Amino acid sequence: MFKNYIKIALRNLWKERTFTALNILGLTAAFAVAFILITFTIFELSHDQFHENGDSIYQVYTNEQTPQGTVSGVANPVPFAHALKEEVPGIAHITRFQSGSPSIIIDDKSFTASASWVDPSFFNIFTFPVVAGNANKLLTDKNDAVITEYAAKRFFGEENPIGKSFILQQEGEQVPVTVTAILKDFPDTSSLGFDVIFNFTNLPAGIYADNVDRWDNHNHEVYVQLKDGIDPKTFESSTSAFSALHYANDIANSKRDGAQADPNGNYRQIKLLPLTDINFTSISNGMIKVSKNLQYLILCIALLIIFIASVNFINMSIGKGTKRLKEIGMRKTLGANGRQLFFQFWGESMLVFISSIILAYGIALILLPSFQNLFRTKATFNVLTDPSVLLFMVLGFVIITLLAGGYPALLMSRLETLQALKGKVLNTGKNYLRDSLMVVQFSIAILLISGTLVLWNQLEFLRSKDLGFNKEQVISIPLKSSKDPEQLIKLLRDDLSSKPGIISITAADNILGMAKDNTRSRSVVGFEYEGREIKTDMLSVDYDYPETLDIPLVAGRTHNRNYTADSLSIVVNESMAAQFNVENPLDVVVDLDFAKFNVIGVIKDYNFQNLNNSIEPLTLFMYNGAIMRYAYVKVAPGDLQSSFETVKQSWETIEPDREFIGSFLDENIDRTLQKERYMTTMISSGSILAIVLSCIGLFAISLLVVAQRKKEIGIRKVIGASVSTITVLLTKDFLKLVGIAFLIAAPLAYYFAGQWLQNYIYRMELNIWIFAVAGIIALVIAVATISVRTIAAALANPVDSLKTE
Repeated sequence: MFKNYIKIALRNLWKERTFTALNILGLTAAFAVAFILITFTIFELSHDQFHENGDSIYQVYTNEQTPQGTVSGVANPVPFAHALKEEVPGIAHITRFQSGSPSIIIDDKSFTASASWVDPSFFNIFTFPVVAGNANKLLTDKNDAVITEYAAKRFFGEENPIGKSFILQQEGEQVPVTVTAILKDFPDTSSLGFDVIFNFTNLPAGIYADNVDRWDNHNHEVYVQLKDGIDPKTFESSTSAFSALHYANDIANSKRDGAQADPNGNYRQIKLLPLTDINFTSISNGMIKVSKNLQYLILCIALLIIFIASVNFINMSIGKGTKRLKEIGMRKTLGANGRQLFFQFWGESMLVFISSIILAYGIALILLPSFQNLFRTKATFNVLTDPSVLLFMVLGFVIITLLAGGYPALLMSRLETLQALKGKVLNTGKNYLRDSLMVVQFSIAILLISGTLVLWNQLEFLRSKDLGFNKEQVISIPLKSSKDPEQLIKLLRDDLSSKPGIISITAADNILGMAKDNTRSRSVVGFEYEGREIKTDMLSVDYDYPETLDIPLVAGRTHNRNYTADSLSIVVNESMAAQFNVENPLDVVVDLDFAKFNVIGVIKDYNFQNLNNSIEPLTLFMYNGAIMRYAYVKVAPGDLQSSFETVKQSWETIEPDREFIGSFLDENIDRTLQKERYMTTMISSGSILAIVLSCIGLFAISLLVVAQRKKEIGIRKVIGASVSTITVLLTKDFLKLVGIAFLIAAPLAYYFAGQWLQNYIYRMELNIWIFAVAGIIALVIAVATISVRTIAAALANPVDSLKTE
């Protein structure tokens, strides 16, 4: 019996091969995209789940109340971690954490390493297996180093690195260190990633030794593991006394300046961020936000695409059923019952579904590498083997095939045998289920089109925003070199100054945007001025920094080589000058503990952070102890690529063994918008696929309607109806449904777009035309799809539709 069902199913599928091909095409496309999107989502949501103590590991951050609102920060002072463990109960282990990209020298060869500086307790908190060396004595000595398997091969080749030494070069210092252990390479789902780990006390003096007793210099992260049974919210509440003791001056200043306490009455609150949420964390306008909305949005798009394709599959199965009425009538005449009809239709549905899944998986395997490169992810289909995912897929398979096979069988079994033999379609009146599904399909499509248009316009708005500096003509160069940065800048300036197309060169210790090596950093300090605490981003710069970046000068002057005292002078932006609350900020002297600085100039505010933050106070200084990490070269307008090659050749002449990783500042800014680009690409791809699938479904429904109204069309033609009249008659009901879909989708799209835009400090104006365009696109595509079938029906010979056998 089963063999007979399969044989007949294959025959029927081949007989209606156009419908079969459309079904397989739609389902294959939907499942291929869904496989990739679901894989990406599950991979992202599984970050940091591999740590044995993952449920009790947290990153420490602080919420500080200011007159402008709450400001979050993950940076902490050097004595913070030890004091917190000693004074607040509930901590099992705590570690300080600082990351960077120092140079390491091995046998006169220099490498740039991705490195972290931590306390030995780091290895009690995190699960990073040791594959060589003593796992019980990691970083117990100041000059110990632990490396990963990847680093061992990169730095030492096939040699055993245990016990070998190399030079750690950082901030002008050269420190000998010894490899004591090798870690297994980190999983792809780890938020923490580095090649080499050093003892925290081996940081440069300007970060560690000079700050061992200072609570006003925040320069590193802290992670804790709570003891079993300790509730994180209870722990947070228990730190109020700790904050009141160690940040008394900061709290007093906040009160005096008009800051409002948080709902619990705190002006400074220590908070815990779960390790598993770190991958979904962003800082927007100073506030830490945890959001998995992007991952859930991608998952929703995948499920919506599957939903549309499945509805199409069901509707097309019904459409095909109307063409098999005589077959159904003959089977019923020969004794077939509803159960047999059900298994016949279900068997055909299963064959189509299984074929589509196999093809989709093959296509997804081919597309996955391109997807990984485009979205910089290491997601693989291994995540689909999770039992819960497999169960969901099996249930979906059963439900969809049952609906696609069972519903047509149910409809056909209700036909009288004589009606079926005459080819008469069951008159079901208004098909509310079919129409509702079609409205839902096009509502989803219009939502996705609207979302794509909003994302694209917001991305363009951010990319074209005036940031207050010249981002098109300035090349940034990370100064990762074996040479002293000051020496390297001098060599570059000397070599480039006479080259055509080069206007000026300067340097700074932080980057604008995100560099080509994916680095980005900032430094914030606080000081007292006339009894008030003032906080500012500190940027160490070389001469000509504002001039090279075309940052306008508002008052005073910038640093000048002719003034030797400028090494103790600062230039501030407008936001910083406003904090002094004086008529002439050029009279201000700032005491930063290690030196006193005179304000000599005020520059116009510019966006020195990412565009999720408003412009904050900034101070430019030329303190001799600062290390320049990035060079900036301003080139003449015109042939920018030629000027870029000139700069690259100069670098390769000075540093032949170091890769040139320079980039224009507009590229750096674009890198900070990766999330927006990823969202735009994913949603636009989903929109296109949703429209295509909706059109396939619309075509199937129009086929069913034309079949139902075949004789009506014939009669109307006989009595003189024109082709256009019949086309309008058959089309108008569909257009009404698209109109209803627009009325449902447009307000929803407007609401969700408005909510999403609230995440941005700088955002586009939300215009109604965006949603009108989405509706028009859907309408035009719908009309084009329907017309293919309705015009063909209107042109058909009425004799063929009116005859009865």
